[in-house]
Amino acid sequence: MANHLDLEEQEQLDELKAFWNRFGNLITWSLIVVLAGFAGWNGYQYWQRSQSAQAAALYDEVDRAAKAGDTAKIERAFADMKDKFGRTTFAQQAGLLAAKTLFDKGNVDASKAALTWVAEQSSEDGYQPVARLRLASVLLESKSYDEAMKQLSGSFPKEFEPLVADRKGDVFALQGNKAEAIAQYKAAYTGLDALDDYRRIVEIKLNSLGIDPRPAAPVVSAASPVTVEIKK
Repeated sequence: MANHLDLEEQEQLDELKAFWNRFGNLITWSLIVVLAGFAGWNGYQYWQRSQSAQAAALYDEVDRAAKAGDTAKIERAFADMKDKFGRTTFAQQAGLLAAKTLFDKGNVDASKAALTWVAEQSSEDGYQPVARLRLASVLLESKSYDEAMKQLSGSFPKEFEPLVADRKGDVFALQGNKAEAIAQYKAAYTGLDALDDYRRIVEIKLNSLGIDPRPAAPVVSAASPVTVEIKK
């Protein structure tokens, strides 16, 4: 009985050895690849968390500088963000914040540079159109009408289309093209929700051009006289 079990064990060992000789390297390398991939994924996740934490710290620095009105510090911190964490969401947010503060402080060129960077580099669908719209406004302030129109060209997410039309209306109005300005303002007015406060601003712009976008009230005709028949 013992010999029989020894023979079975030997056969099993021989089969195992044959199997290992045939597939051992494949199994070993497969495990190495899987484990390396797992380690790489964990390492990538750690790197992402580290990048996000460092980017958040730099964003806070931009925010503090913006609140203090320190334009030199804003430019330094934002430059660091672009260089080290340019692909993060924090960098896009910092660009929009820096651009606003720099413009308010009269540094128009630096504001345009920050907005241009966000418009060209942002991978976030929400930040890019915002940057293009704000850049168009800054260019309008500089009377760079053709450049402003370039920023308003091309595709925008549907929810931004009324705001784009309004900004195009501003360009045409400043260029003295009344007909095109009215057409764009009307498109903006129609596209905005009736309860949107900004719609009232567009309405004021149309009013200044002699247009009332609100539908005319229905004309109520005078009531015809009622004849009362008196039965005898």
